[in-house]
This record gives sequence, C-alpha cells and structure tokens, in this order.
Amino acid sequence: MRAVKKILCIDVGGSGLKAAIITPRGRYVSKRVRVKTPVKRKPRQIVAALVKLVAPLGTYDKVTIGFPGAVKHGKVVSAPNFGTEDWKGFALAAVMQKKFKKPVKLLNDADVQGLAVINGEGLELVCTLGTGFGTAWFRDGELMPHMDLAHLAMHPKDDFDVVLGDATRRKIGNARWNKRIKRLIAVLQTVFNYDHLYLGGGNSSDVKFKLPRNVSIVSNSAGMEGGAFVWVRLKKYGT
Repeated sequence: MRAVKKILCIDVGGSGLKAAIITPRGRYVSKRVRVKTPVKRKPRQIVAALVKLVAPLGTYDKVTIGFPGAVKHGKVVSAPNFGTEDWKGFALAAVMQKKFKKPVKLLNDADVQGLAVINGEGLELVCTLGTGFGTAWFRDGELMPHMDLAHLAMHPKDDFDVVLGDATRRKIGNARWNKRIKRLIAVLQTVFNYDHLYLGGGNSSDVKFKLPRNVSIVSNSAGMEGGAFVWVRLKKYGT
C-alpha cells in the first residue's frame, strides 16, 4: 500500500470554508484557502463551494473533512447551525469521495481539532467556540464516542450552542459572554474532571480572563491541521 504523503484537510465552519494540503506530520504543502460559507447552507451549496475551493490546491492522496455537527459512518446526523432537516442522513463523505476521487473521512470538527492539540495523556477535553459550541473527548490520546454536549440545556429554553454561540456573544457583548465561559469551565471541570481543557475555534481569542493552569487557548488553524492526523492516529476510524 502506497504511503500517505499529502492530505487535503477541509474545515467546514459556520462563517467560512477552509482548506489546505498538509503532510501526516502537520506540515503545510499548499497555500491555505478560505471562502465565506454560502448563505444557503444546504448540502448542494456546500458541496459545490468545497469543490470550487480546493480546485487550485494541487494533488493529494486522502481527504479529511471536519463538519460542525454530529456525524456517523460518513453521514451527517445533525447540523444545528446548518439546518438539521436539510442535512440529516446526508452521506457527505461518499458524495465528496465521488467528487474528489480520493478516500474521504468525515468527522465532527471539534474531534478533528482535538487531534492536533492534545498531549495524549489522561483525560483531555477540547471545546470549540465559534458559530456554535463543539466538544471532543479524549482518553490517553484515544478519541472517545462523540457527545453533542452543545445541546445540554444551560437555561430553561436555551442550550450551550445558543448561550455560548457567536450570535449571542454579539448580542450580549464580550464582557457578559466571558462570564459565561468562566462558568462553563467550572461546570465542565466538575462534570468531566478533565486533566486538561483546550479552548479553540474562532471566538477563543475573545476569552479575556486568566485561565486555570489546566486550561489552554489553542490556534484556530488546528481545525485543519488535525485533519492530517486523522489518517495517522485514527487508522481504524471509518469514513
């Protein structure tokens, strides 16, 4: 079997679609490209935008897609910020594999980011703060089954996805939003008893208070870099 040398890594976000070709060690071998996420976030529009986005990047051996929702066996289970009814059951991995003519693995975007930032020791929790709220859970470097913690209720009518999401941050302002993040950290520590918590995503740069020693802010670019590690660290992970 030919060794994997170049991986097309795609990060599907609520505000932007990003892609680059990266080696299994995380080295970029192409420019990073980005376009705004289509206003209509339905499968047809996203697929077309991704095909156009990666066209100028050159050749690659494998493809990883990080998607903002629950995925299973290459299909989207839910996509709260994209319209679950439009996406539920959509075989995104198979569709993109047909378009790209290369093997494709589809994972939740927080799971992908986590693979780029974890140390691989103990219990590590990765949270993305962006359009919504994403999480990934690791034990000694092993990716655990995905849990949609974003949809646990934080208020009577709103879940974490709403209370911590970008639309709410803009509405209530960074000061109040930071208070919510501080509360979130305390809740997660109590519930998960994690050894380390990583905060990523586009809005992690807006966290402005002193963090506990076992909490770190990580680069948003990890959302793509982790896509390369999928083919190294998750060899048994299905598309």
